[in-house]
Amino acid sequence: MAQKTETIDLSKSIKNGNNSIKTFTVIDQRPNQDIGSVMYHKDQVNVVFENNAATDIKNWFYKYNPVRGNDDLVLLLERLNISEDKKEKYSVGKLELRASTFIKNDDGYHFLYRIDTAATVSSRTTPYLAQNLARKTTLIFTDLFKKSYKSKPWEYSISENDLPNYTSLLKDKLDILKTETLKDGVYKDYYSFFTHNPEPGFIIETNTKGIVTKAVNGEKKEPIRNFYAFIHNGIPFKVIPVGYVEIFRDDQGLFIEVKKEELFPESNSSFIMIGGGIAGLIGSVAANVAIAAIDAGAAKKRKAMAGTEVSLDPFTGHYILPENFGKSK
Repeated sequence: MAQKTETIDLSKSIKNGNNSIKTFTVIDQRPNQDIGSVMYHKDQVNVVFENNAATDIKNWFYKYNPVRGNDDLVLLLERLNISEDKKEKYSVGKLELRASTFIKNDDGYHFLYRIDTAATVSSRTTPYLAQNLARKTTLIFTDLFKKSYKSKPWEYSISENDLPNYTSLLKDKLDILKTETLKDGVYKDYYSFFTHNPEPGFIIETNTKGIVTKAVNGEKKEPIRNFYAFIHNGIPFKVIPVGYVEIFRDDQGLFIEVKKEELFPESNSSFIMIGGGIAGLIGSVAANVAIAAIDAGAAKKRKAMAGTEVSLDPFTGHYILPENFGKSK
């Protein structure tokens, strides 16, 4: 069996328009530096970096960001694996990638953003599995950088020694996961919700049917669809494309019960795998999609539909969908 290589092409622009980064560091904590391989006819094709992950990603960043700012950006590479599932007449190549970014300050590392993705490609679509998966790798890293540039660092800091355990350490600090008394109000984004900080001054209003429609702060009126979530009479709700649904909590975190048609109505029905065998959101299908006002008829119809548990990721605000979400049994 011959062996070939497919090099990950890190040439796509990842320029930070704010020029806010002074230094950039890559911490590759993967126990195995090999990425993986897929077959092309009778050849094994290994997907590789030109040098190694830390060197190539760092060189890529500085190529597009030569102007130095004030922040020290750190990328933590946690998982990067490519594998192949061979079927009877075709194969499915799978990419698993998990990486997080932090801003390093004097008091430690402050979380910025995370990508936790599993994407697949079938040989029925293209015979060039390795090339396609390498390209997806570049696109996912690109998305991570661009989302990180726009993200606000978390106020909580962790030490460098604690970076491998940042997930559990930061979750323990999130008030929404442990408090018994919830603060009524509206929450503009996932971070304000998980840290339990509602928008000051806003009061939730309902229509004559008791449906929450807007939040009011003096003369300012905002439709409820403009927020990530809200808490009304001590009960938390997640805003979704067809209105809103109640948020529940267990020892694993927060989740909603929802149908696929409610999260991905019509044209927004496409999504990719996220979270190590888990499906979720990335790119244009985000938590803040346009939301139609829910009415009494829709609410009644919704109660008649059996929902599926969908978790809320505290590190991105995205949905973590169970495998085969929305598929008939």
